[in-house]
Amino acid sequence: MNTIIGIVSGLACVVISILLNGSIMGFLDAPSVFVVVGGCLCAAFASFTPQQLKETIAAVKLSLKTSKVDFNDGIETIIKLANIARRDGLLALEEQSDQMPDPFLKKAIMLVVDGSDPELVQSLLETELDVTKERHANNRAVLDQLSSFAPAFGMIGTLIGLINMLANLSDMSSLGPSMSVALVTTFYGSMLANLVFIPFSRKLKCLDNNESLQKELIIEGVLSIQNGENPRVIREKLNAFLSKKGVKESGSGEGVAKENKE
Repeated sequence: MNTIIGIVSGLACVVISILLNGSIMGFLDAPSVFVVVGGCLCAAFASFTPQQLKETIAAVKLSLKTSKVDFNDGIETIIKLANIARRDGLLALEEQSDQMPDPFLKKAIMLVVDGSDPELVQSLLETELDVTKERHANNRAVLDQLSSFAPAFGMIGTLIGLINMLANLSDMSSLGPSMSVALVTTFYGSMLANLVFIPFSRKLKCLDNNESLQKELIIEGVLSIQNGENPRVIREKLNAFLSKKGVKESGSGEGVAKENKE
């Protein structure tokens, strides 16, 4: 939601600035929009496969709905599983896996319950993590390329306008309006790149970092459970993934008391 707020607020700032200095009608030009937007779309279709474009659109939509990742909650879930495994054995985790909304954590627990070798478990989970990172990188690559296409097509539109202007130099009264229209296309390209494509690319990068960190935390926690490590030791290892504030929040209170009791 903050992405949409930021984009709308940025657009509002530009519109207000235009209105304070003149009329917004001078910035509205259909041919300029056609060159920039149409050019970006055509260049994207020429550069990427339909599947890549479809995945990028889906990723952008998902980024607008994704909420903040609660790493502390993830740590508490793993500590809970560690206590169950320590008390009742690894097989007792199978029942717990059915209640897990995170498919990656569920897969990791089931690999452990099935008695897979720790090295195999780590290899499979890290492979899935690498594939996820690559998919996210591909989505960002599309947006990054679009952010370079937009100013380029803005410049192309400006050149078209200048050529038309120079072809009609005999009519000096049209010189100013023609130059204005020519520059508007560059304005559209810069706005589209810096207010849409680049922010969404940065948003996907942020979400990728959070998801990758969450998966790394799960891998470390599940492998520690499989190795039979003490829940307190596991907590300290997982706290290393977080900031000092996160460590204090996740390492205090009821969870520690329960581990001491165990």
